[in-house]
Amino acid sequence: MVRLPLTAREIEQGKNLGALLREARGERTILDVAIQAGLSPETLRKIETGRVATPAFSTIAAVAAVLGLSLDAIWSALDETKESNRPESPILSH
Repeated sequence: MVRLPLTAREIEQGKNLGALLREARGERTILDVAIQAGLSPETLRKIETGRVATPAFSTIAAVAAVLGLSLDAIWSALDETKESNRPESPILSH
C-alpha cells in the first residue's frame, strides 16, 4: 500500500501532539511511559519528536491513559492550535 505524503497541517499537528505528550510526561522517562502504554520507547520518542505525525488512535489512547490525559483534552489542544494557525479570512475580517 502506498502512503500519501503528509500535508503541512498534519506535520504541524504531529509536532503539536508530540509536544503535548512530552509536556504531560514531565519527569517520567520515555521508557516508563512506553512500557506502561505497551509501546516501544522508540515509538514514543518518534511521536514526541513529531517523526510519527499521524500515530494510530489506539496508540494515542494508550499513552493518554498512562499520562492521565483525556482524549477530549488532546483533541481540544490540537484543535486550538489549528485555529490559531489558520490565516484570517478576508471575507470574515470586515
